[in-house]
Amino acid sequence: MPKIKTHSGAKKRYKLSKTGKAIRAHAYKSHILNKKSAKRKRNLRQTTTADKTNLATIKRLIPYK
Repeated sequence: MPKIKTHSGAKKRYKLSKTGKAIRAHAYKSHILNKKSAKRKRNLRQTTTADKTNLATIKRLIPYK
């Protein structure tokens, strides 16, 4: 069986937790930050889990993580 290529964009954006959930960063943290409150920007720094409906797709894109 040949190896599967890892999707380059996905390997930079997702990690898998020990329980198999996909970990991702929040969106809306790259620009136009002066109108966002400090609390909002602070909360956007945290990581979160990707939705379970996308989990099978993400695992297919990063098979060796």
